[in-house]
Amino acid sequence: MIGYGPRAPRVDWPGGARVAISLVLNYEEGGENCLLHGDAQSEAFLADIAGAAQWPGQRHWNMESIYEYGARAGFWRLHDLFTQRALPVTIYGVATALARNPEQVKAMKDAGWDIASHGLKWVEHRDMPEAEERAQITEAIRLHTEVVGEPPRGWYTGRCSVNTVALTAETGQLDWISDTYDDDLPYWLEVGERDQLVIPYTLEANDMRFATAPGWVTGQDFGQYLIDSYETLLAEGGRMFSIGLHNRLIGRPGKIAGLIRFLDHVAAKGGAWFATRSQIADFWAATYPNQRYERPSRMDRATFVAKYGSIFEHSPWIAERAHGLELGPAHDTAVGLHNALARMFRSASAEERLGVLRAHPDLAGKLAQAKRLTAESTNEQASAGLDALTDDERTRFTQLNTAYVEKHGFPFIIAVRDNTKASILQAFETRIAHDTDTEFATACRQVERIAEIRLMDLLP
Repeated sequence: MIGYGPRAPRVDWPGGARVAISLVLNYEEGGENCLLHGDAQSEAFLADIAGAAQWPGQRHWNMESIYEYGARAGFWRLHDLFTQRALPVTIYGVATALARNPEQVKAMKDAGWDIASHGLKWVEHRDMPEAEERAQITEAIRLHTEVVGEPPRGWYTGRCSVNTVALTAETGQLDWISDTYDDDLPYWLEVGERDQLVIPYTLEANDMRFATAPGWVTGQDFGQYLIDSYETLLAEGGRMFSIGLHNRLIGRPGKIAGLIRFLDHVAAKGGAWFATRSQIADFWAATYPNQRYERPSRMDRATFVAKYGSIFEHSPWIAERAHGLELGPAHDTAVGLHNALARMFRSASAEERLGVLRAHPDLAGKLAQAKRLTAESTNEQASAGLDALTDDERTRFTQLNTAYVEKHGFPFIIAVRDNTKASILQAFETRIAHDTDTEFATACRQVERIAEIRLMDLLP
């Protein structure tokens, strides 16, 4: 659930465009459930039949006819629209559907469209055994290559299982996969040794909602939603806009009118880069290649403690306890891991937290002079010039340190890298007068801040 967070790149798309638009045309006609295809039931998904249900052991003539409309009429209407405007299109092609529609495949190729794989058959995969799905992915790529003349560069199953993303990534054959809906930008997924590019898709800027409830009623509904989405993304800048289309749905005259209004709006407004998903993948791989780093959530206990045991000064027990939490990708950043470590510090007993405070050295004290500070403390004190005090400054720090410890029972703690030598002395003068309970709470907050700063040196 972490995504880019506050680290999202401000993308400059080719030509100075503010939005990359990916037009996706799903080609499923001929790959759907049908007894003629060896399936046990008819199709029931994404068609203009209210309350459609699968008919076990029977053909559904009306459903077959609606799918046929997509191939016979809808595809060619969309083909004319996109080729007349010279718009690049990505095809999500079900392999068996492509095999049954050679004229449409030739038209796609002649138009230079990006033909990605949409799986072997347009069927549900949610209950499919992993081995069977793996075999179907392999066969889909083989058949696609045979029918199209080259292998697919991208993949989208759609009616996927929990295994689909991992299985398609593990093939090592795909430049991009799209079985996610979780971002407005591409991102990298690390699957073993492979850096797999993911280009998220959409189920909302999608004509499928003509066949679902709630959904679109008129073409104008769909077109206005696309326009509103585009205007928002244009204002934000540096985002991607996927649009999902189906021959048998948007290919109908009243529905395509809304799409045409949207395309006219973008042409008049400007600011868009229409691109295939493979073009987006090429741009992203060249401009934002994956940067691997050692992720805390993947470390074993010993490695984790060795790496982060000193984040809270001389208190490795905090890292030991944090490793037992439900660590995941959200904890692979400085903010995320800090939260996990701070939770263990906050939930510790007062005596344990006091031990952490007492583990911190005096500022510019004897340990610093003797070069016996931890590497982290040495760098922090040097950042504020505490390693180069005048004799008068050192005397004053010594006096304050002694008085503070005598009063409160632990050293004065402050996040040095947030301060200057002057502001540290001022805080020292102010805080020494506080009662011990106030100073204990203040020191604990400063300990957490020091840990956060240290983690920022190690993690994004």
